[in-house]
Amino acid sequence: MRDEKQINEKLDKLQVLSFVLEDESFGTEISCIQEVLEYRKVTAVPRTPDYMLGVINLRGQVVPVVDLRQVFAMNVIEPTVDSCIIIVKIPIEGEETSLGILADKVKEVVEFNVVEIKPPPRIGNKVDSQFISGMVQYNDEFIILLRLTRVFSNEQLHDVFDPAESLTKADDEAADSDA
Repeated sequence: MRDEKQINEKLDKLQVLSFVLEDESFGTEISCIQEVLEYRKVTAVPRTPDYMLGVINLRGQVVPVVDLRQVFAMNVIEPTVDSCIIIVKIPIEGEETSLGILADKVKEVVEFNVVEIKPPPRIGNKVDSQFISGMVQYNDEFIILLRLTRVFSNEQLHDVFDPAESLTKADDEAADSDA
């Protein structure tokens, strides 16, 4: 009976990595985090979406890096000494794929009860509410919990991971509009 209670308490808890973008706290479930890296030079890739900064080499793996500030239409800034790249695992066509997201700084891992999650307000958010799974108050601030799978739709991710094909598609669409 006691073991069952402990298991239920663990199921009711959520661990989130909190990070900052433009002085606002965001978070994502720790289960989708692969690792956090100090900011490093990102190699630009021509003809990719504006929000894609480029790629990094992570132990022989090419990992795209995305600027969430651009995705959320925030002011873009130069990386600072606090900037980090959070490597997350995103499902693409049924396969987990690594993707880097640039954060102004990473704060901490926080744990809270699932019942503490509140729905996002319908208005007043800088971030589209479809990207938000909820908000939780932690200390004196709110942490906006992101749904990374919605932030990066399959089409957006396809453009990031296969820019040559998205370029061909864009060229085809331009040719169609010229006709």
